[in-house]
Amino acid sequence: MSRQLAFNLPLRAAHGRDDFYVSAANAQALDSLDAWRDWPGSKMVLIGPPASGKTHLAHVWRDQTTAQIVAAARLADADIAALGAEKAVVIEDCEFLPRYPGAEQALFHLHNMLATQRAALLMTAATAPRDWGLLLPDLASRVLAAPVTRLDAPDDALLAAVLVKLFADRQITITPALIAYLLPRMDRSFAAARLLVATLDAEALARGTGVTRALAATVLDKC
Repeated sequence: MSRQLAFNLPLRAAHGRDDFYVSAANAQALDSLDAWRDWPGSKMVLIGPPASGKTHLAHVWRDQTTAQIVAAARLADADIAALGAEKAVVIEDCEFLPRYPGAEQALFHLHNMLATQRAALLMTAATAPRDWGLLLPDLASRVLAAPVTRLDAPDDALLAAVLVKLFADRQITITPALIAYLLPRMDRSFAAARLLVATLDAEALARGTGVTRALAATVLDKC
């Protein structure tokens, strides 16, 4: 991170991954995952809008628990017996389970195997379980019994930290004033932040200039 910038933001290293910045938007979810040993029924549902950091936080949790991470799209083809012997498992994008033949049955059996040995199950999704449209009643009842924790859309503090890091990763020197200019004018997601920084970098290289407020205004006008 650039030494010019002095954002007073707490951060938590993601054990070999990118830094995980803590703000009001994600602190409660992070605390909930930290307390995984106390989860009722040893399970938790993590929900949040697209690009809010669910996958990042799931990987932070994996580094704490040695969990295996499986996408819902691949669940029907996974070795459920092997997963059921793990101490912790993450299933991502669970709102799409009904799309994949056999996925609900696979999660049902996995849930039961993990519950038998009191292993931890983390399920991530963009929406609450009641909105997944699960067709298997026995699975629906088990998932609906799981506690839920939420990632909110990134707030200014979190977006500022993400922007600073994205610029620093590209070795682009910026000022706090530029961050303050971008925040109220950009779409409020990590995906939008990545796209904006990449676009500013490309435009600056094409023009042979630095990333300035004037350049940012031009790029934002095109978005």
